[in-house]
Amino acid sequence: MMEQTQRPTALQRQVPNLLTGLRVAAIPFLIIAFYLPAPWSDWLPLGLFMMASVTDWLDGKLARRWNAGSKLGQFMDPMADKVLVVAIIVMLVSFGTIGSWDVIPAIAILCREMFVSGLREFLAFRQVEVPVSGLAKWKTATQMLALTVLLVPFGFTLLPGLLLFWLAGYLALHTGYVYLRAALPELRGGGL
Repeated sequence: MMEQTQRPTALQRQVPNLLTGLRVAAIPFLIIAFYLPAPWSDWLPLGLFMMASVTDWLDGKLARRWNAGSKLGQFMDPMADKVLVVAIIVMLVSFGTIGSWDVIPAIAILCREMFVSGLREFLAFRQVEVPVSGLAKWKTATQMLALTVLLVPFGFTLLPGLLLFWLAGYLALHTGYVYLRAALPELRGGGL
């Protein structure tokens, strides 16, 4: 006998979207935290970013467990991730943690995020859904881990953080290419 999927309660339907909203709401505080006097500026950005990263993991886990996914969540969750990542990268470049050649993966990540967002918007207009690939989830996890390590205020974490950041840059380019290749039939059908 097949097990019947239980319908989520009203609260269960809202919790994943509320967690995504919290992630977006944390971004201004995260930016302000960089400008606070030490030791606040050393530790508060790290703590807020880790909290935001946990909400990213938790909202997806709860939405799947409770079968509480929504169209709003499908749109807002990746957008919240992108805004969070872009904000942190800009702050790390601004404060000199990411500089010189290490700006290359930053540009790769930022360009990929804008490109994939635009591609998703175009495909949504054509009523084509683009599911998030497993590799794109690894890209997001690698980005979050790299940025977390780069936010740790100990000098010895800089090299491992930058190595992870370069890996995240490579994964950003690779997954961007995978999305483009998957979307080519629609793009050609759209007048390209």
